[in-house]
Order: sequence, then C-alpha cells, then structure tokens
Amino acid sequence: MSPAQYSRRDFSRVIGQSLAFAFAAPALRAAHGVNPTPYATAPKQAAKILLNFNENPYGPTPKALEALSTCGHAAARYPDSLYEEVRDALAIIHGAKRENIVLGCGSTEILRAADMAFLAPGQSVVAAEPTFEAVLNVARVARAVPVKIPLTGDHRHDLPAMAAACTSKTGLVYVCNPNNPTGTIVTREELADFVPRVPSTALILVDEAYFHFAENPGYGSVIDWIGKHPNLLVARTFSKIYGMAGMRLGYAVGSKETIAAMQPQILRDNGNAAVLAAALASLADKDYVATSRARINTTRRWLAGELTKDGRSFIRSEANFMMIDMGRDVQPIIEQFAARNILIGRRFPSMNNFLRVTIGTEPEMEAFVATLREIAPVDASKAA
Repeated sequence: MSPAQYSRRDFSRVIGQSLAFAFAAPALRAAHGVNPTPYATAPKQAAKILLNFNENPYGPTPKALEALSTCGHAAARYPDSLYEEVRDALAIIHGAKRENIVLGCGSTEILRAADMAFLAPGQSVVAAEPTFEAVLNVARVARAVPVKIPLTGDHRHDLPAMAAACTSKTGLVYVCNPNNPTGTIVTREELADFVPRVPSTALILVDEAYFHFAENPGYGSVIDWIGKHPNLLVARTFSKIYGMAGMRLGYAVGSKETIAAMQPQILRDNGNAAVLAAALASLADKDYVATSRARINTTRRWLAGELTKDGRSFIRSEANFMMIDMGRDVQPIIEQFAARNILIGRRFPSMNNFLRVTIGTEPEMEAFVATLREIAPVDASKAA
C-alpha cells in the first residue's frame, strides 16, 4: 500500500494493534516464563558515593517532602497562583516586591535568561577563570565575546582586573560568590568598590548559589543593594542548601526593569506544582536550613583537618565543596575513584592539578579520605 492509499482507518487499525501488543507483551512474556522486566535480573552494582555535583546529601526538608506527597490533587491545574505565592514569599524574605522576583527552571535558566536579555552579538561578558561556565556557554550561543579574567594568586575573583576589562561594549559581568569551583569568596567591601566601577549599561550578575554555606564574616549578600544599583541582579537556587537539585528551581532578585527584560526569555509555565509546593515548605522551615548548613560545614571543617594532617594543600572553601591540590593532573585520579564507585568533580582545564570534591555525609567523606590515602598516598614527612 502506497502512502497515498494509507487511510485514517488503516492508521487507526495499525496503531490499535501496536498498542494492544504493547499492553499484552508483559503478560505474554510472563506466561512463557520470561521475566517481564529483564533489567531486574542484572547483577546489582555497589551503590555509588556521589561527590561530583555539589548536591546536598541530606535532601529536602521533611516539610518539603510532605508537601510533595500531598500535592497530587493539583496535577490537573496550571500552577499560576502557586507560582505567584512563591514569588511573594521570596519578595518578603528579601525585602522586595513580586515585580523584583523571577523564577527559573534551576538557576541555570536564570543565567541563560540574563544572557539572552542583556547580551547582543559582538558584546562582551566578563567573568573569572575558572568559574561556573553556564553564563559563558550561553554567551557563545548568543555570539557574544567571553572575556575571561584569571583568578588571583589565592584563587579569588580579581575584581579590579574585571572592572578594568569592562568597556562600552560590555553587556554583562558575572561574579560567582562563593565561586564554583574554588569555593572562595569576595567580600562585601570588595564588591562595594567594584560595582560602581562597572559601566551602568552593563548588568552585574552575582550568583549566590552557595550563599548559605559561607561563614567568613566579610561575606554577605548584595541583594539589599539593588535599589541603589539597578544594574545589579542576584541569582539564587533551591538546589544546594534546600536539597532540591533534582527538582529544578532557581530565582533572581533585581530591579523591576531588569526582571521585566528577562521575563520574555523565561520559559512560560516553567515551575511545576510539585516543586513550587516544596519550595514554599522549604522557605518556611528555617530550622532545617540552619541544621543542614551546620552539618555540611562541620564535615567540611573535618575534611580540612584530615587534609592538613596528611600535609596536603587545598583551597579554603566557603561552599559545600573543596578543591585539593594533587600536584599532578587529576584525571587519572578521578578515574581511579570512579573505579571504586566514588564519583568526584570533573577536571578543570585551568586548574588541572586540583581535585574538586563535594561535601557529603560523614560516612561518605570518611570513605573518600580513606580512598584518597590509598590512591594518592602522601610522603610521611609531610604529614602533621
């Protein structure tokens, strides 16, 4: 039968037969002694320890999980009202208005929307090297010019050099604070000097994804500066301290004009009812945030102590991960960890001697340290 002769009746008959077979196939296999789920018989692998994506190993607050378990009734409706509730809750927390808040499918959508709204072909985006790459990756798609400024000797943003790199063609300046992958910070005092030196025509995007983990007294959010500096935008995420990386929700706080410019670049209906309900529950559970922060930061300090005992060099971190100087290319070390079912951060080209490890649970970090000592033992003379 030629395509032209293939009627809707024939099409319906074929589709109906296919669907019938699809539904009947598991029963047929079972009737003939064939396991209907062939993967169930595959050998079970040892559980992997995931220390590679800077996730919160403790997951969401129990209140968020409860919200998830009871939000099924909302599945048939678009979550417009819930979307606005989350914006209002965030506005209250940050002393802003709903018009100052935009939500994204993870903070990566926020970064993409900022690029698309404020970068035109031929304009430049100024960022540290290395830093979180999403802004630079999208900039290339937008045919903007990435301008990478090397970190300082102590692995921090070189803000004076970044300011000096800005021109009339600079559309966006990106500051990740604390920085991924180094875990280092720039202080509010340093940012207070930096922000006025950036052309007012350029958007200053400060990514505070790891804000909650920072303990340095000189560190602080710059959300409260937005009224004074309308070209300032601050990005946050529910992926880290709130333990919702798999659910994808981020947001930004900015001037009314900045948020309005970004809205056309944001996917419509990008927040689902489940993640929005979990976000509201998370924002209301301040005790969990404090507990999660304390557990992770205590483990981070423990890891720093163990590395010091071994005589290893590492970067002091203000985030939920740490970079360890292995003194040689880390790719073979990463592969050896993977062979032992421990996944750690990827190799960063500009810092290929540094191993980035996420702060996991205490047992996970004990396993990491034991494996590190096995894979890359240190000279006994260097140990404390």
